[in-house]
Amino acid sequence: MEYQTELLIPIFGILAGIIIPVAAFTYVYYEGKGKREAVLEISKNLEDPTKVEELLRIFEERKKEPVDYRRSGVITIFVGVGLYLLSFLAIGRILEGVGALVSFCGIGTMIAGYLYPNTGKELTDAVEEFEKK
Repeated sequence: MEYQTELLIPIFGILAGIIIPVAAFTYVYYEGKGKREAVLEISKNLEDPTKVEELLRIFEERKKEPVDYRRSGVITIFVGVGLYLLSFLAIGRILEGVGALVSFCGIGTMIAGYLYPNTGKELTDAVEEFEKK
């Protein structure tokens, strides 16, 4: 009986590694399927192509703004600090290294946000400053 229990844990671990991504992709597919069908039905009844483009813009969920690496860097830094403090106070020394690693990744992300401007105004300012030189 003990042998069967020891064998079940790795099997469930392997199955979880397969089932979770398949379930996630299936969920995303079926979530977007209804939206795609609705756009198709509405576009069949519209004669003006500009209205179809406007409809597609309404259903588009992605943001037009680029990712702000400074903001995500600060968030990552504090997640790392939280992991470090949690492990320092309660768990043990192993997670202290993980917390420090996450914090340093956040610092790198934040530095990248300052080195590579991403908003339109920042890019325009950087180009104008370069042209002055």
